[in-house]
Amino acid sequence: MKMERLYESAKSQLNTVRTTRNGKMGHVAAALVTDRGNVYTGVALDLPSSIGFCAEHSAIASMVTAGEYKIDKIIAVYETGDILPPCGRCRELINQVGEDNYHCEIGLPDDRTVRLDELLPERWDAKYFI
Repeated sequence: MKMERLYESAKSQLNTVRTTRNGKMGHVAAALVTDRGNVYTGVALDLPSSIGFCAEHSAIASMVTAGEYKIDKIIAVYETGDILPPCGRCRELINQVGEDNYHCEIGLPDDRTVRLDELLPERWDAKYFI
């Protein structure tokens, strides 16, 4: 699957809702495709008191619920349509959910893609792979 189709899948999930306590939900959406070709999507919940999670977390949780763990490609889209790189926490989650995910493709702004290993060049867990 091309990154453009994954972008469109994520973008179609955007549905910003503002909560009464200055929170936002659905303002960031993510889509991923697994090594089996299945697409999973999710949205961010950005709520007061640091409660919530990123869109990538939501998409990954859907994937894991379906019994899959290997991400081929992943992308996150902001409510404006801009592509967002994954935050550090998301990068680690992508990496830790499946061993092969260290080599998955990440959609970045300006139609760029990189592998996760380029965003996490110095693995903290390298000692476990000796």
